Amino acid sequence: MEFKELTIKNPDDLFFGTAPNPVKTPRGLIIGGGMVYPELNFTLPMMSIDKNDHSKVIKQYREIVTGALEHALHLHTDGFVLEFETLIEMTQVPEMGIEIVKAMNEVCEQNFIKHGLKSEIRLTPNDLREFERPPKQRTTKLMDPMLELFERGANAGGNLLSIESTGGKEISDDALMMCDIKQFIFSQAVLGARDMEMLWGKIVAIANKTGTIPGGDTACGFGNTAMVLAEKKYIPKVFAAVARIATVVRTLVAVEQGAKGPDKDCGYEGPFLKAISGIPISMEGKTAACAHFSPLGNIAAACADLWSNESVQNIKLLAGMAPTVYLEQLQYDTRLMNEAVKGGKQEILQLQKLFVNSDMYFDPQAFILAPKNVIEISKEIVAGKNYIDAARRGCLKGLSLIENAIKEGALLQDEKETTWIELLKADIESIPVVESDFIELVLPTIDQNKVLLSEYGL
Repeated sequence: MEFKELTIKNPDDLFFGTAPNPVKTPRGLIIGGGMVYPELNFTLPMMSIDKNDHSKVIKQYREIVTGALEHALHLHTDGFVLEFETLIEMTQVPEMGIEIVKAMNEVCEQNFIKHGLKSEIRLTPNDLREFERPPKQRTTKLMDPMLELFERGANAGGNLLSIESTGGKEISDDALMMCDIKQFIFSQAVLGARDMEMLWGKIVAIANKTGTIPGGDTACGFGNTAMVLAEKKYIPKVFAAVARIATVVRTLVAVEQGAKGPDKDCGYEGPFLKAISGIPISMEGKTAACAHFSPLGNIAAACADLWSNESVQNIKLLAGMAPTVYLEQLQYDTRLMNEAVKGGKQEILQLQKLFVNSDMYFDPQAFILAPKNVIEISKEIVAGKNYIDAARRGCLKGLSLIENAIKEGALLQDEKETTWIELLKADIESIPVVESDFIELVLPTIDQNKVLLSEYGL
């Protein structure tokens, strides 16, 4: 654990639009510098991708960006980020992804020169390693096209580098379905942390080489998987909330390796990263309903520096193409937040209070994202002796806050949920903080054919 104390210690200093360590992009966006920008995320409609004919795919992306930029001018947008999350084929064949970045960047640069409209591309390649079972996290040839796309895509105009990495997912999926918190913490604080150190060392080196910005990672494949399972009532919401806290330690490793932010939107561990490290963060809420449901529609905006819609297909709606429609929604959301910023800290905190109070009572997953709870949980995380201890402390603090809030009537009580609190406490308290002891405890409980420990340096 590199971080031993919080960068933001007071919950009243943890709010949207401002981060202690803002990031300035090549075209002049200052993310975390006193303004919230939209981050538009988009993908293709249902269509085949012919590896021998990239033109139809490139045309789609060029039209998406052109439509978004034209409407951004109409809306008097100060600037925004375009996230290009590659589809599998675009990482498997890096040339396709690179050509798309080039095409989008041409449109961005033309609008910057002609109109002064500031936009940047966040390049997010797939983590192809998860498509090999058991995954060879370090020795696989599948990492080669990922790293090629990062480097050549950065040179083509992808100025923010991010990924949804998947180290530990071969254990976490079963752990979630079985509600095994020990195995889940093992997937994050042992496997995930070790994988992040290796992978983000490589990504930061590429960013330094290409003069681009290493943004950050996201535990979407872990925390959001838990959230979706809880939404479908497959697992308890309180388990999903605790799992979210456990993901913070593995995502924080990217920052320890040199990621500058903004972190990637869809994991919701951003507020903790901001409190701990001071980096700017991207968040998503109600405007992410096109991709998934969540109990975090408003509270997710409480600390955001970029406000994202997750991902929307390029399909025709009544008003226009869906990505352009979603840019308008994001722009109006950020316009409201920026109006509060102009009014000063008192107005910021008033609007933030409404964001927070409208969600936090109904679900423990929302409750833990209230700034005061983020600070309390983050204090415990940085007090950890190592990643296991940090996850253990953070999760126990989260459970304590949830339990007290239920008793005080500040969080909706559900007997089916509350019975899990003591069970989770006991399981987490039994976790040894010495890594070798924890590994020895967990290994007999998992299918060891699913994980290659040597691929994590174990």
